[in-house]
Amino acid sequence: MAAPHTTQLKVSGMSCASCVGRVETALRSVPGVTEASVNFATETAQIAHSGPVNDLTNALADAGYPAANRQTTLKIGGMNCASCVAKIEKALTADPAVVDAQVNLATESAVVTFIDGATTPQKLAAVSDQAGYPARVVNGAADDQVDHARTEEAHALTRATIFAAVLALPVFILEMGGHMIPAFHHWVHTTIGTQTSHLIQFALTSVILFGPGRMFYLKGIPSLLHRSPDMNSLVALGTGAAYLFSLIATFAPQVLPQGSANVYYEAASVIVVLILLGRVLEARAKGRTGAAIRKLVGLQPKTARVEQDGTFTDRPIADIVVGDVLQIRPGERVPVDAEVLDGTSYVDESMITGEPVPVGKALSDQVVGGTVNGTGALRVRATRVGADTVLAQVIQMVEQAQGAKLPIQGLVDRITERFVPAVIAVALLTIAIWLIFGPAPALPLALVTGVSVLIIACPCAMGLATPTSIMVGTGRAAELGVLFRKGDALQQLQQSKVIALDKTGTLTLGRPELESVTTANGFDRDQVLRLAAAVEAQSEHPIATAITRAGPSDLPEVSSFQSLTGLGVQATAEGRNVLIGSPRLMEQNGIPLTDLATEADQRAAEGATPLFVAIDGRAAAMLAVSDPIKPGTEQALERLHEMGLTLAMVTGDNARTAQALASKLGIDHVTAEVLPDGKLAAINALRDQFGTLAFVGDGINDAPALAAADTGVAIGTGTDVAIETADVVLMSGDLRGVANAVEISRRTMRNIRQNLGWAFGYNILLIPVAAGVLYPFGGHLLSPALAAGAMALSSVFVVSNALRLRRVRASLPEGSDNHSTQTVTS
Repeated sequence: MAAPHTTQLKVSGMSCASCVGRVETALRSVPGVTEASVNFATETAQIAHSGPVNDLTNALADAGYPAANRQTTLKIGGMNCASCVAKIEKALTADPAVVDAQVNLATESAVVTFIDGATTPQKLAAVSDQAGYPARVVNGAADDQVDHARTEEAHALTRATIFAAVLALPVFILEMGGHMIPAFHHWVHTTIGTQTSHLIQFALTSVILFGPGRMFYLKGIPSLLHRSPDMNSLVALGTGAAYLFSLIATFAPQVLPQGSANVYYEAASVIVVLILLGRVLEARAKGRTGAAIRKLVGLQPKTARVEQDGTFTDRPIADIVVGDVLQIRPGERVPVDAEVLDGTSYVDESMITGEPVPVGKALSDQVVGGTVNGTGALRVRATRVGADTVLAQVIQMVEQAQGAKLPIQGLVDRITERFVPAVIAVALLTIAIWLIFGPAPALPLALVTGVSVLIIACPCAMGLATPTSIMVGTGRAAELGVLFRKGDALQQLQQSKVIALDKTGTLTLGRPELESVTTANGFDRDQVLRLAAAVEAQSEHPIATAITRAGPSDLPEVSSFQSLTGLGVQATAEGRNVLIGSPRLMEQNGIPLTDLATEADQRAAEGATPLFVAIDGRAAAMLAVSDPIKPGTEQALERLHEMGLTLAMVTGDNARTAQALASKLGIDHVTAEVLPDGKLAAINALRDQFGTLAFVGDGINDAPALAAADTGVAIGTGTDVAIETADVVLMSGDLRGVANAVEISRRTMRNIRQNLGWAFGYNILLIPVAAGVLYPFGGHLLSPALAAGAMALSSVFVVSNALRLRRVRASLPEGSDNHSTQTVTS
């Protein structure tokens, strides 16, 4: 049996939330499928399975929701005859995800039609490479085609809506004008006649229903016959009932009870117009939910300047390979991930990390594709290209998160799967009650209420409530440098009661730095630091490196260097004997420390490591070395406290240092001196004591803890985005990103609850109104046309509410060290 793997397919034909349940049921019935998750907003299905892709696509086709196909164009080299064409076509069509492949020898290209999601253009190019014919994807062809198809679909829907509205307007005026203005009714009766008016309405409505409205019948009626009704079925039943009743009233009124031969052409036509209008507005709004992804994709330039034989030439980005030397001019975007070979500049990495302050770049530094070069020119060597770049991984993470299904969505799916049949049952019950208990003439009243119930119900809003918020929320988070690798982390993080943090590399920079120099016996600070840095330059110890880093660049030569294990070092510099190390080393050499010892004890209590410097047998200075707190850490922890979260530190460092740091930062709970496996026990203990827990670490040494936490948050630079154990990845190393992640999680879940509250509340309140519960209190019934308008606006409201998440700003802007916070709007 084949190993399980995950496939993402683009599903067509879904028009409402109830479709989601049927698609998932169809996929789960396929042998080898262990899980299937369908996202209505993105129209995608993620399937964990061990069988062939064809089984999945066949199941979707049988269920009436075929997998969408996509085309890409490959530029192929090495072809010289027709047999080459046949070989490449055979290799491509052997891929089960390929529907068709047409190779053209003259243009040296291949147009490949494949199942969207089952493979990628890059993988198809690799198939051709393996067959011996190097191929590359024609840049932008596939994406342009997808965007073009979506645009054309939206334009066609708009044209259909306008056409239907133009035809529906006279129908509405002829029928409703007479009801609202008695003089107009009299004018119609005496000029063209009531029967002629009905015939005109019949003709125009027929064109609407069998033209722009035909889509509802083509999809809705088969769904009814297959006993799996959807939103289209409700529209088809509602408009069809109004239309058929009107036909009888127009051409055979004698078969209807006395006084009930009314026409409802205007209801059928206006319903179609309003629902089409709702879908146009919804399509436009949904198109904006993917803005973050399109913005990220747009960061990559189309070409790059490649060095070849001493000259630079522009080459398509798809042709860049690892090892190519590129030139990046001032103001240009970095084309791929690369290492700086020559030049200095500042690079704006805000679109990748969310951090607004440009980052200095020099020899051997890494630059990330998609970022913007500053005023300096850089010469770089490509280290990652294509799908391996940080930007590509970011896009993949965002797409995966947007396609995920939160736990809360499972309940919604179970409800919506049964919703449409329940609405039909309620509509039939409403008709029956009105026919039995309604006042005369009961039949038209029963028809109006039954059609209103069918039309007002809106499973679309239920289905869109969660995924649209996820799409917009995770997209906005990515723009702020927060990547939700797993969609359910969006729900889990906002439930956290305690945030546990690693110390080294998370709260602190992760490398020691010289914090202070205290001199004694009249020695000059700069002189002491110069000699100490020269001596420590001979050592590779991290503390020695910190001292050297703090010293001047012109260091004197050192001789007679000796490392004294466990004590320190000694050497001769500029003819002076220099001794650097612990109090014990000074004591062994008979060097009194005077007031320096008191200062050293105080700095040690604060978590620093004190070292003493003696020159020519006299105490010269005390050096305090510590792992500095990261910029913004105090702000971040303060904000997390304001959010009502308990803060804990879990570290392997000694208890004295950890407690000193915790006291300085206001951390509530400290667990120190634990090994990696001890961190797991500490996390479980914190979870038992406080509740749901999120662990924040650097994503490498803390992998077990990240995996064990309810939500694992990995912080680091862009090179850490592939951390597999984390649920959330922060692109920058700034701890303020944790506050932003929690804020976005809370805002998104609040938005989802608002959407669900609206969607369910709307139906709970308005279905009874449509059924006529207010009729006994004033004789008012809800018009089917108004019901259609309310239904259309319900979906638009949900998507528009989700789009408000695009305006969420950083809770704590990175790169700003003041203690003011921006107002978060959503």
